[in-house]
Amino acid sequence: MAREIYVVGNWKMNHTLDTCTSFWDDLEGEDFHPNVRAGIAPAMPLLHISERKSTAPIDVYAQNCHEASSGAYTGESSAAMLKSIGITGVILGHSERREIYHESDALILAKMKHALSADLQVIYCCGEPLDIRKAGAQNDYIKDQLEASLLPLDVDQLAQVCIAYEPIWAIGTGETASAQQAQDMCAHIRSLCTEKYGKEAADKLHILYGGSVKPANAQEIFSQTDVDGGLVGGASLDSGSYMELLQIAGKLME
Repeated sequence: MAREIYVVGNWKMNHTLDTCTSFWDDLEGEDFHPNVRAGIAPAMPLLHISERKSTAPIDVYAQNCHEASSGAYTGESSAAMLKSIGITGVILGHSERREIYHESDALILAKMKHALSADLQVIYCCGEPLDIRKAGAQNDYIKDQLEASLLPLDVDQLAQVCIAYEPIWAIGTGETASAQQAQDMCAHIRSLCTEKYGKEAADKLHILYGGSVKPANAQEIFSQTDVDGGLVGGASLDSGSYMELLQIAGKLME
């Protein structure tokens, strides 16, 4: 059986309560293919939208969590807090967290272990900047990232993880990796996981592409052998384009 296709919208710091509610209203009652996993990751103040999961089959993800279970960490949230309000999982390792907030591989790994211990799914992000891609060193770069912040997990922990390959040079730039570039890197990531965890575990692993995914290119990208959907930015903010992505994914699962 083919792996499910994930379509997860990372809203970043966008939407308000009114627009978030309107987005959900637009998708309420829609039918999605049972093998398409729909998800959105709103900003922290909007995570209570998870209370409406019964009205539309959409998982709600957080964009971050702290690595500790509790304590004097003003402005932070623990994995247990997220779990307690019905959150499905959390995005960790995103390039913006790495670059703007200087999150290290060691910190990302600690956050992942904490989230997994609370039974949250993790969408783990990795990706290379433009200079690395131009130098043809992207495979080694990704290998180093995974060895530092993903491959230390055990095989049971890996089963709760999705990997999102997000070429940094294609995030918010309008540039998109070609379908072949996305496939080549996702295959490389799967091969690294095969070496560590074995073929059975690696074959079950969902690897997403995250870099300017939109309805115009989704079908070609999602149809690649080792690409199991997308971590979507701007195209997920509009309910119409997001629904179109879900429909494209659904047709590929037929």
